[in-house]
Amino acid sequence: MQMGLSQGAAYVVPFENLRMTDVDSVGGKNASLGEMISQLATAGVRVPGGFATTAQAFRDFLAYTPEGGVALAQRIADRLETLNVEDVRALAQAGSEIREWIVATPFQPRLAQEINESYQRLVADSAAEMSFAVRSSATAEDLPDASFAGQQETFLNVVGIDNVLEAMKHVFASLYNDRAISYRVHKGFTHAEVALSAGVQRMVRSDVGAAGVMFTLDTESGFKDVVFITSSYGLGETVVQGAVNPDEFYVHKPMLEQGKLPIIRRNIGSKLIKMEFTGEAKAGRSVKTVDVPIELRNRYSLNDMEIVELAKYAVIIEKHYQRPMDIEWGKDGRDGKIYILQARPETVKSQEKSTDAQQRFKLKGSSHVLVTGRAIGQKIGAGPVRVIHNASEMERVQPGDVLVADMTDPNWEPVMKRAAAIVTNRGGRTCHAAIIARELGVPAVVGCGDATDILKDGTFVTVSCAEGDEGKIYDGLLETEVTEVARGDLPKLPLKIMMNVGNPQLAFDFQSIPNEGVGLARLEFIINNNIGVHPRAILEYPNIDTDLKKAVESVARGHASPKAFYVDKLAEGIATIAAAFWPKKVIVRLSDFKSNEYKKLIGGSRYEPDEENPMLGFRGAARYLSADFAAAFEMECLAMKRVREDMGLTNVEIMVPFVRTLGQAEKVIGLLAKNGLVRGENGLRVIMMCEVPSNAILADEFLDHFDGFSIGSNDLTQLTLGLDRDSGMELLAADFDERDPAIKALLKKVISTCIARGKYVGICGQGPSDHPDFAEWLMKEGIETISLNPDTVIDTWKQLAAAQ
Repeated sequence: MQMGLSQGAAYVVPFENLRMTDVDSVGGKNASLGEMISQLATAGVRVPGGFATTAQAFRDFLAYTPEGGVALAQRIADRLETLNVEDVRALAQAGSEIREWIVATPFQPRLAQEINESYQRLVADSAAEMSFAVRSSATAEDLPDASFAGQQETFLNVVGIDNVLEAMKHVFASLYNDRAISYRVHKGFTHAEVALSAGVQRMVRSDVGAAGVMFTLDTESGFKDVVFITSSYGLGETVVQGAVNPDEFYVHKPMLEQGKLPIIRRNIGSKLIKMEFTGEAKAGRSVKTVDVPIELRNRYSLNDMEIVELAKYAVIIEKHYQRPMDIEWGKDGRDGKIYILQARPETVKSQEKSTDAQQRFKLKGSSHVLVTGRAIGQKIGAGPVRVIHNASEMERVQPGDVLVADMTDPNWEPVMKRAAAIVTNRGGRTCHAAIIARELGVPAVVGCGDATDILKDGTFVTVSCAEGDEGKIYDGLLETEVTEVARGDLPKLPLKIMMNVGNPQLAFDFQSIPNEGVGLARLEFIINNNIGVHPRAILEYPNIDTDLKKAVESVARGHASPKAFYVDKLAEGIATIAAAFWPKKVIVRLSDFKSNEYKKLIGGSRYEPDEENPMLGFRGAARYLSADFAAAFEMECLAMKRVREDMGLTNVEIMVPFVRTLGQAEKVIGLLAKNGLVRGENGLRVIMMCEVPSNAILADEFLDHFDGFSIGSNDLTQLTLGLDRDSGMELLAADFDERDPAIKALLKKVISTCIARGKYVGICGQGPSDHPDFAEWLMKEGIETISLNPDTVIDTWKQLAAAQ
């Protein structure tokens, strides 16, 4: 049967008869539901059934005059003709009047009858009482460049034909809520060209399960190789509205396809409340929010199998639509199955072209951090704080203010675009506030917990989303540097330019800078920021003192044990960097904390020696080989093994820092093998950090044990010139220079030895990032790779190309 035009005049159409070609008639959401039910069911994607009213039904309703008189369409047009949407009060008054008129007007008899017939067909299949979601779908909605996200109403758990009809009437009226009127004016749609379709869909019982939103790309960087999933208990509305801070999961698409363990990162959310059904099944009174019990808050709301199943659906849907998608899902707590409730195109990152110049924001100063939350976007905004406690005070927000609120809903859109930045107590990265902030290009930090208490009205703050997943609100106005990074092809070089990446949260963003992989991924950042506790405190739990025990339990919530938490977080950090740059090489250096740095971790002072000069002390290979540290080193090896074997990220190579003697070299390779990391097995390369003068002097002998060298020019300079780089004395700092003839003599020897033996040689120290002439010298010496800080890649690349 041919779909689309032949039904042009129909008022009500079952979902399974709809296709994407019916957008004009039933709007994006409903057309998409029909498309998935008819096209993707064979691929295993489950979508609950239902029916939709058409744009024709809506237009005829506006033209219908039950007792003669003026049709609704004319009354609405007259009322909106002179409205200034920037006047928040006038907008609210006009919207409210129009909505009352619509609710008071009866449906035309044919429409009421067709809805009734379709409803009876849906409930005929079921013995138990069925409940429905009644949602709006605007006919200009979810076009790739306009998201209209959540501008119209949704009614959940609606039971019985009378309640369904009442909910549909409210859905029709919602085309004229304040934000929808204002959005159409700003996007240049006329009010009359946008019609509304009401969708009636069988409810999934996620009130006793879980629900959320997923995107088929990373929402902040636009990185396309991951599925980003958010999840919380109960109905998905809490996630969509931003009333709850959900769990987050990232799944790597290439590893999903290979059947590996593709979950590369998890963040546990606070999940304080959930929405469930009430006994009353009327429109608007059929759901309530309740607190989530503590033990459920401290657990992830999905298990690994469910996360993988969701990601598979996401990829199937993305392939079918051939574009990045934004998908709502629910897990039915009764049958345990996962259902797809909605899918629409992602409208922000997917619209950016890879050739667009990118703006990069960077803080020049620092100050006290007042509040933290989840960062939305990658910009920095600053200005006076404006705390708004409810929607009636909205107009207090002046252009350039930092808007601070418990949560925002889409009604706030008219003032959100005035703000320099937005900060909320509640919400995750997939809620409306986040989606609208991204669309407007305003930096936002959501889910801060206590922003409305801590940030005081009128004080000046700087809101930074340029430092990874965590957004920070700093006291005072800090100077910000904005650079334009132009894209496009860079000239060929005789060496490979790699990158130093410490913070896994920035990896999805950095991978878009031209590069040949990661020459140095540091574990220290992950241990400091994602773990924060000394490894021995983790290993000796629960036989540790009370305060330390509490600290360990608090960081490890959601994980099987503190030890599992330590290994999980290390593995996730490494996997995030490896997945971002897959299939390019990522060289991961095993932990190289010195005793004074380990001391700063929670519990650290109990386990670390007091050393006069930690730079030359208990660090690197010597630490791994000591009996005290053996079990901690084993955890690092477990994480590496999991990333390479279970997750399949074999682009990870291992680097051993600070190997003082040939004896240590031999022993550390043996220790890695004992912990399951055998050189050459499954393509594993083990690289040595060349940073002690003995490494250069005996380069040939050290290469008997390793697959190559990565030069650590910072330590090599300090140890060759006998300079303490932590000393801080101006006088000494003047002599610290990697370009000193003594250093160059050692480097010349190292590079030529590696070339002669056909082994890898690269540099990951600070030198080439700071001194382009030094990078040039290394290129002429024949070094294979130079690993740079991300912000120096483009400039150094261009300078090297010019010097060829």
